[in-house]
Amino acid sequence: MLRFSKMHGLGNDFVVLDCRTTPFVLDEAGIRALADRRTGVGFDQLLSVEPARDPSCAFYYGIWNTDGSPARQCGNGVRCVAAWLFRAGALTADEPVRLESPSGPVTVRLLSAHEVTVEMGEPQFAPDRIPFAADTESTRYMIDVDGTLLEIGAVSMGNPHAVALVNELANSTADRLGPALTTHPRFAEGANAGFVERLSRQHLKLRVHERGVGWTLACGTGACAAVAVLRQRGEVDEQVRVDLPGGSLRIAWPGPGHALWMTGPAAFAFEGEWPGV
Repeated sequence: MLRFSKMHGLGNDFVVLDCRTTPFVLDEAGIRALADRRTGVGFDQLLSVEPARDPSCAFYYGIWNTDGSPARQCGNGVRCVAAWLFRAGALTADEPVRLESPSGPVTVRLLSAHEVTVEMGEPQFAPDRIPFAADTESTRYMIDVDGTLLEIGAVSMGNPHAVALVNELANSTADRLGPALTTHPRFAEGANAGFVERLSRQHLKLRVHERGVGWTLACGTGACAAVAVLRQRGEVDEQVRVDLPGGSLRIAWPGPGHALWMTGPAAFAFEGEWPGV
């Protein structure tokens, strides 16, 4: 029996596995079976809490999508990992702790048992760091997405993001273009596709189609990416509220040369055992 915790950050849901003393054993087929919302448990991402590889970090967390593919970063996920470790007695509230992700270290601080702030690192706009096929770095790229010419920003928040500014989210354009943008050939590793509506310099609305997952209720790195792209263009202020279908996140980024911070909730849903191993 595989013991797990079911958690979510604004409806972006996770299965968290305690692999601190027991190695992670699921292969791609096992991850997909566990992810099935009818015959398994269901999740947007699977998170494993493991011993740190980096001696400067307290723990390592692995990330897998519903299709079994590995992911390099997950903003809502790292908040859930921090809350899980706090409940397990492995972290202390209001004390900064470094955790190791597949894309490198992040710093987390619990503001309460259910609210976490995370230093997500500095956004990376260089095309080869995303990776994104472009001759030069720019804040705006024009690409053909399924026959539609679309202006996007491209950035890495530990995972690749395409950000498109739209007049309103309540139209069919995002529904149609999201899946195609996620798998666009100019993104060598695919991308999370974010469609953002700017309500003011301090307030955005966002929907994200995640690679390997699909449309989600929330995407933490997607919210960070949206603010980073618009901040780089001079269209938002340093501190921004981002509303997603599942709720709101607070993003703060002074600009280039500084780390970006994300603050939001982490919630437990239930504990369980799965016999499918």
